[in-house]
Amino acid sequence: MSNSSKNYLVGIYDDEEVVLSAVKKIKSIGVNVHEVYSPFAVHGLDVAIGHPRTRIPVAAFLFGVTGTCCALFLTIWTMGIDWPMIIGGKDFIAFPDFIPVTFELTVLMASFGMVFTFWLSNGLWWGNKAEMLDIRSTDDKFVMAIDLASNKMAQSDIEKVLKDSGATEVSVKHV
Repeated sequence: MSNSSKNYLVGIYDDEEVVLSAVKKIKSIGVNVHEVYSPFAVHGLDVAIGHPRTRIPVAAFLFGVTGTCCALFLTIWTMGIDWPMIIGGKDFIAFPDFIPVTFELTVLMASFGMVFTFWLSNGLWWGNKAEMLDIRSTDDKFVMAIDLASNKMAQSDIEKVLKDSGATEVSVKHV
């Protein structure tokens, strides 16, 4: 996180449908929305803001494949190569016996991998300070943040559009 301060124009909204339509309206006139903070997930908000589709499912698949390979290597090595034992007259390398271990390690690696990938991709590691523009976004308000440096439109024009789109409060925050 950089030490330079940024100026955000912040609009506070009371309803998720109002903020969703406001994002679409503001984006249609060419204003770049930095982020919308909400107390719960709003369906379609990520698409309206323009966030790219997440790649966490790809990471989950790769972590799952890693878990599958590790489980098969572990079971085949220990039961068939390193210390082969005849148990109930079965072969040393009996794949049906390895399925439960393989499934469990696949799920374990995929779930832990997804959690750590999510933490890293969203900057949620230990010691990282959260960018909190308005504390009410964790309770019952929706906060739209517009980075003033990344927009060519005048601040007063953006304020007017925010108020016209249903914002109950509009202010400038320095972070």
